[in-house]
Amino acid sequence: MSNRMGHDRPRNPLLSAVSALLCALHFGILFRSALVTACPKSCHCMEKNSLAVLQCMSRNLENIPADLPRDTVVLLLASNRITKIPKQAFKDLNRLQELDLSNNAIETVDAGAFQGVSDVLRVLDLSNNRISSVPKEAFAKLQAKISLSNNPWHCECSLQEVLRELRLDPETVKEVSCHTAVEEEYTGKPVIQVLDSGINFCNFHHKTTDVAMFVTVFGWFTMVIAYVIYYVRKNQEDARRHMDYLKSLPSSSQISKDFDTISTVL
Repeated sequence: MSNRMGHDRPRNPLLSAVSALLCALHFGILFRSALVTACPKSCHCMEKNSLAVLQCMSRNLENIPADLPRDTVVLLLASNRITKIPKQAFKDLNRLQELDLSNNAIETVDAGAFQGVSDVLRVLDLSNNRISSVPKEAFAKLQAKISLSNNPWHCECSLQEVLRELRLDPETVKEVSCHTAVEEEYTGKPVIQVLDSGINFCNFHHKTTDVAMFVTVFGWFTMVIAYVIYYVRKNQEDARRHMDYLKSLPSSSQISKDFDTISTVL
């Protein structure tokens, strides 16, 4: 009876708390060990609130590391020398929520660059780079809040269509300016300000296309007319030369007279 009562006796709450704490510490040690093991040499890996954070800032990286841990939640790649975001650059990071690529030398963002993380990514910073244009497919289905400020944007139809699909960071949206534009008067102005004023860059695109087509057709027409004129003048010149040649030939009466003169002499 006493053994049974001893068996049913409630466990000491202090022992339960200590046991839980030890388990948590053990899990934390294992998590950190796995994180350190998978950490790229060019990055410093840490755990913050049980989330994997990769700090790869200011490491003179020219490319996005290919050996990033799959459980990365925060990836900091700012202040490097990265020039391109290739297609599916983060496709294996299906837990990635925050991506900082600011202050690099990025000029090219390939179509499908964020394929694989478009549904989970919450914050994307591409500010202070060298991006002037991007394909619409580069940000396909991306739900993140995006910072695109301080890039040399060329304001035209495709940029307008890209921005229409994005959720821009409201704190930096006014710093997304036209470095160049299809119309010079918009250079230096915030893109959103220009679009909010009712300007449609795609209208300029169509007008430019129409003008180019008109110039092309006019050029071909001019070439055809020039050829016809050349052909007519050349024929006229040939006809004139032929007439001059015929005129230079002796007439039949002159030939008869010459023949009679020869006969008399004989």
